[in-house]
Amino acid sequence: MSGMLVLGLMFVAWYGTNIFFNIYNKQLFKVFPFPLTTTNIQFFIGSCLSLLFWATGIVKLPKIDMALVKSIYPLAIINVLGNVLTNVSLGHVAVSFTHTVKAMEPFFSVIFSAIFLGDVPPVPVLLTLIPIVGGVVIASLTEATFNWTGFLSAIFSNMTFQSRNVLSKKLMIKKGAVDNMNLFQIITIMSFFMLLPVSTLTEGGAALLTPESLTKLGLNDAAREQMFMRLLSAGICFHSYQQLSYMILSRVAPVTHSIGNCVKRVVVIVASLIAFQNPISMQNAIGTGIALFGVFLYSQAKRKYKGKGDVKPEAA
Repeated sequence: MSGMLVLGLMFVAWYGTNIFFNIYNKQLFKVFPFPLTTTNIQFFIGSCLSLLFWATGIVKLPKIDMALVKSIYPLAIINVLGNVLTNVSLGHVAVSFTHTVKAMEPFFSVIFSAIFLGDVPPVPVLLTLIPIVGGVVIASLTEATFNWTGFLSAIFSNMTFQSRNVLSKKLMIKKGAVDNMNLFQIITIMSFFMLLPVSTLTEGGAALLTPESLTKLGLNDAAREQMFMRLLSAGICFHSYQQLSYMILSRVAPVTHSIGNCVKRVVVIVASLIAFQNPISMQNAIGTGIALFGVFLYSQAKRKYKGKGDVKPEAA
């Protein structure tokens, strides 16, 4: 009973931190429209938390050598791209629509696994992709906040994260050298240093946080304080929900994690609709429901037909 209670609390925390991350991020982009800088600040906060976990022994520090860093390097690049694109999407369309589009994750997983790994799933599994794609199309046709930048950013975010999952299988990372939680923390730290020069050159980086720059954005002292609190809160939630995802995956079967992830997306969509009161048509709601139900069918079909490939927790 105590184990089930702990697992239940972990799911609540996973869902809660994901909800607040999306809400804080959306509120942040309304006054601070710099997705690269915002993403890198989130990587920085995550890096600080990772170092704290290692220093306190909450997470055991792994043995890190250049061979391990070189093998993880491509994953870190993809992690940067995926998270930046997710934030670009959140800055341009409704949170609910971003997550509806990101429900197409299984579609790209199947495509990349077939192309790069030669892993072609059974026909019943392929059939579950029809409601996923169809639902996203239906929802997109009547989405009030639709624009191509937000839509394509969510699509390419899906593609990058799924290519990461495939690449994880292709890379020669010595088995047992690092567990999933440590891998995530190393990737987070590497991602910060990779994105730092890019965000600084393209958007200004830390220079955007000076009083002069924030005044140009029309932010007074009270608005600046609120912005910094949202920036900090979003960064903590960003790292926490991904860390919790790995912790839960270590306790449950991959298909259970996949179903939990599907439910989490539903919860995030509903919470964002309540928080922002975005207009949603009946057709949009039906399309979102069909897509999410398709994701559920996909996870069930993968289990029944002994689906190939591990289920990886997503980053955004």
